[in-house]
Amino acid sequence: MSQRHHDRLFAPPSVALVGASTRQGSVGKVLAQNLTSAGFHGPVWPVNPHEREIGGLKCRKALADLPQAPDLAVICTPAEAVPGIVGELGEIGTRAAVVISAGFGEGGDARGLALKEAMQAAAGRHLLRVVGPNCLGVMVPRIGLNATFAHLTPRRGSIAFVAQSGAIVTSVLDWAQARGIGFSHLVSLGDMADVDLGDMLDYLASDGGTTAVLLYVESVTQARKFMSAARSAARMKPVIVVKAGRHAEGARAVASHTGALAGEDAVYDAAFRRAGMLRVCTLEELFNAVQTLALTRPPRGDRLAIITNGGGIGVLATDALMDAGGRLADLSEETLRALDEALPPTWSRANPVDIIGDASASRYADALSLVRKDRGADAVLVLNCPTALANGEETAHALVDTLAGGWGTPVLTSWVGEVTAAGARRVFADSRIPTYDTPEQAVRAFMDLVEYRRSQTLLMETPPSVPEDFRPDLGRVRDLVQRALDQGRSWLSEPEAKQVLSAFGIPVVATRLAATPEEAAALAAEIGGSVALKVVSPQIVHKGAAGGVALELAGPQAVLDAARTLRERVLQTRPEATLEGFAVQPMVRRPGAYELILGVVE
Repeated sequence: MSQRHHDRLFAPPSVALVGASTRQGSVGKVLAQNLTSAGFHGPVWPVNPHEREIGGLKCRKALADLPQAPDLAVICTPAEAVPGIVGELGEIGTRAAVVISAGFGEGGDARGLALKEAMQAAAGRHLLRVVGPNCLGVMVPRIGLNATFAHLTPRRGSIAFVAQSGAIVTSVLDWAQARGIGFSHLVSLGDMADVDLGDMLDYLASDGGTTAVLLYVESVTQARKFMSAARSAARMKPVIVVKAGRHAEGARAVASHTGALAGEDAVYDAAFRRAGMLRVCTLEELFNAVQTLALTRPPRGDRLAIITNGGGIGVLATDALMDAGGRLADLSEETLRALDEALPPTWSRANPVDIIGDASASRYADALSLVRKDRGADAVLVLNCPTALANGEETAHALVDTLAGGWGTPVLTSWVGEVTAAGARRVFADSRIPTYDTPEQAVRAFMDLVEYRRSQTLLMETPPSVPEDFRPDLGRVRDLVQRALDQGRSWLSEPEAKQVLSAFGIPVVATRLAATPEEAAALAAEIGGSVALKVVSPQIVHKGAAGGVALELAGPQAVLDAARTLRERVLQTRPEATLEGFAVQPMVRRPGAYELILGVVE
């Protein structure tokens, strides 16, 4: 992965807009408006052979007319012109471009794919970096750069959002604007002909103005590069990802959208966890997770204590916790006795700690102080539903005062309702205490913290190094595979597969082949002890399903009888199969061992 010329992409001193326009409703007009109205202090040069002025700026008829090579070029011309423009930009010294234009083979069109290859070749000759094609563009609010055709200019902030979909970027921008959320970067990668997710993670990991990285992922095109960048970035700051195409139908939609097939979701899920990233399912969860990780540290484990003034919302929170795979904390006898002294006799005497509907601010504070000290609770969720007997905002202030002493056990809050809960939410927000609209959102946030801690722990685990003297017998493996291919087979037999594993230094159970039941009995006598017997046939891959396996056979006679039975059974159930003989193996017993079935796909 490379950060070459990323400074030209995300901190350019000058920008040229190739394809700028005055035509109402055109992408070129919107881009010109955004580039000139977002506060960018460098020169912006519109390029269009048919216009004299665009957006109050002098328009250049060609790239050759520019006063100097632009640091960044934004291109929104028809696709056919893009390779030539990229080549010309490279010749004059430009080292970064954002290609807005579509038509580069997104649906598998051969002409479009040829244009994409030509563009990549032109850029590669000059080491010119390209974002896109078929993208919304790039925004860097802290320098006033809005090189997109989005409908809004984002607020300045410290969150970077990178997506393969321009529509997702505009939707998130709209959503965040209403909530006062700002960004350090908003980047639409489109078809990722050059700059991809790995490049962006590598760049943003070391960007001092970015405290968290959010990703919307449809497909990963360079897995090694992505994983290396993700692991590095996740060590330095939270990386939170939404992966589209979790189900087969969604994956097909992704394939039609980006032109890249979505992979098996379980593979992506494991990869995200191994890289130390936090995966969420929705855009709303994405931003809730950012708030949670920014405002509190991950808990030690998944045991949650709940304090509530309403039994019903306590039950809802408990259900949500169980659904998400968390656990209710078991409060100690010492804590229960202390709560008995501090709370009314009618309190629940269990977790959730129901402190009754008339709970005052001081009762909340007392309960939180006691529960938070319990070592059996990894975090505390405080719930409140509005009543006429207590003021929710006063209760919020009391909790803030209680938590003023330091970090301690993480605390999350949820004041249920709207009108009466608004003041309490402002109190928590001003005091940097995470707060959520519903108990379910709060529980999801807690589990985000749990998953983030788990993924960070997994990130730091490293497998043992490959021994320096490791020398696989590749010639032997190639011969086995080639022989199977020459015979028209797509599966290796069990003995062949074991030879492949053995050639790579992986221990396997010794397997000996017998052509007849009598030979199998003789081999069993030589092996001694109990043996396993399996039929060998190129047509039978799953031997158990065909009745071709017998286990725990003690002695030659048992093996002889079993081999004859297996032969008759297989000939009846699979008459088309060619029975080449039997595999005889010693039975292996290891206390505490697990059976591992491994499927590998590239």
